[in-house]
Amino acid sequence: MTITELATATLPEGTVPPPLPGFVVSEFSPLVAAAADRCLSARHGSPPAADEVGRRTAIVLVSGSGDARMAGHVADAVDTRTRIGPLLFFQAVPNSVAGHVAARWHLRGPVVCLCPVADPRAEGLAYARLLIEDGDVDEVLVVEVEQASAHAVLVGTNQGESR
Repeated sequence: MTITELATATLPEGTVPPPLPGFVVSEFSPLVAAAADRCLSARHGSPPAADEVGRRTAIVLVSGSGDARMAGHVADAVDTRTRIGPLLFFQAVPNSVAGHVAARWHLRGPVVCLCPVADPRAEGLAYARLLIEDGDVDEVLVVEVEQASAHAVLVGTNQGESR
């Protein structure tokens, strides 16, 4: 089975992503959402209407450091015995923003978060290949993100229709 690149999007270091309601303190989650939206829009146009059935698309979020800024903020709050706001509990795990993207785009595939040991892109694409070859999905959105930049690639067999 041939897996092809269907769309890409990059938010280079220094990009200020638009605010993402419900996500505070850090640009990590807004970067993920912005890269994902740009990549999915390049292939499929706009998110589906509320009554449309979603695509069989998985999300693989890959990050070596996770949301280091938010983790530091929480650590400082704990050290100073400062109350931690409830939004930080929601966004404390990277799959919360992946779930946000999946809900916005009505994606009906698994959400996977990886912390790679070696090459982030290679590990993310290898996992995407497994999901497609197993028949779990038709396409996979792989989002590589660090604190200051994000890159998204949508891969699939090119058998699915775009809008």
